[in-house]
Amino acid sequence: MNNIRRAAAIGAAVTATACAAVALAPAAVAAEPAAQRATAAPKAAAAQYNGVCGSGYAVVNSAQIGTKGTVFLTYNSATGKNCVVTVRNKPGKAVHMTASLGFASPTTTVTDTGYFTTYAGPVHLDARGLCVTWRGEISGEVAGKNGTNCGSLAANR
Repeated sequence: MNNIRRAAAIGAAVTATACAAVALAPAAVAAEPAAQRATAAPKAAAAQYNGVCGSGYAVVNSAQIGTKGTVFLTYNSATGKNCVVTVRNKPGKAVHMTASLGFASPTTTVTDTGYFTTYAGPVHLDARGLCVTWRGEISGEVAGKNGTNCGSLAANR
């Protein structure tokens, strides 16, 4: 009989321990995201268009270059010209950067490449009535788009 009571007592203790663990589990799960947020590294501030394309240019497209920066495609409706500039999220020591803009027919590309602390470009191209291919590069990471922002063919007349 003592063995039965001991087994029942052990079973009750195991059940009580399991119930306590289950009861604590939701609190632990709920607390986990807050702990993760507290230890997560802050995101780098996204690069902003810096206006270097000139007066009358407005951003019409952009692409993030990983966590390093952004390439901006701008357009000036008065002149019909596009412009590209690649901007770092955080200026610093000069790194290899590129700003490139082109179209397929006739094949034309303008590029600014080198070692820069803040931005590459601006590069300008009259692409009225054409689709443009544009890209930016910062330290080996590349972003951009092919054949986008197509203008009306009527604008080329």
